[in-house]
Amino acid sequence: MKCPGQDTQQWKPEDIFDVICPRCGKTVEFFKDEATRTCKICGTKIVNPKIDFGCAAYCSFAEQCLKEVPPELLQQRKDLFKERIACEMRRYFGNDQKRIQHAESVACYAERIGREVHADMAVVIAAAYLHDIGIHEAEQRYGSSAAPYQEELGPLIARKILQESGANRQMIDEVCDIIAHLHHPRREETANFKALYDADLIVNLQEGDIEAPRDREKLRQLIEMKFLTESGKRAAEEMFLQGDRSREAEGTM
Repeated sequence: MKCPGQDTQQWKPEDIFDVICPRCGKTVEFFKDEATRTCKICGTKIVNPKIDFGCAAYCSFAEQCLKEVPPELLQQRKDLFKERIACEMRRYFGNDQKRIQHAESVACYAERIGREVHADMAVVIAAAYLHDIGIHEAEQRYGSSAAPYQEELGPLIARKILQESGANRQMIDEVCDIIAHLHHPRREETANFKALYDADLIVNLQEGDIEAPRDREKLRQLIEMKFLTESGKRAAEEMFLQGDRSREAEGTM
């Protein structure tokens, strides 16, 4: 008996679709049951972003279906997804290098902090690349890039990008929720939110969007009060206080 999901007579028009190569940006056609395809332009092996491996937990034919996809490639799927989101962010911002560089810097810190606080890295990285994605729409509609306008408009744009990138609904909802209140933390927040919040705060201080006190003691107090994770505080102290915490630790030994 043929798996209904592989029977082309049961397919719908959307079961044959295009995927953007995360490296060169060219279009690659996929059938929904194909695990991988290779981009004819740059040679990148792309994992089908819509393929569902959930049935592998119980289906007796799972080995046959997934034999093309070695474990290292399944892991690579996460990296390709990250690259796809980064590519879409760059495409959306176009020539706005300031916003692109900001998003990339935030993603770098978010990845470091996220791993240390055991966050869901797919959520953290996607939210990091897309956290300011509403800024152009805010400037066009309201003539301002103020945080409330970004929080209002960003989730709609992020949702479209994530849906087209093959993210699942739960992930999309969480990323959009983070973007919708990134500058207004709630009383209780997830590790995913905290990792991005602290990463964005570091970069905003670094870029001067948030004025850092010149007095070292006041800066230390700001870091202690504003950052939500110990990992974020350490990263900020390394950046702005040149390891004061380390010297304090040595002094107590």
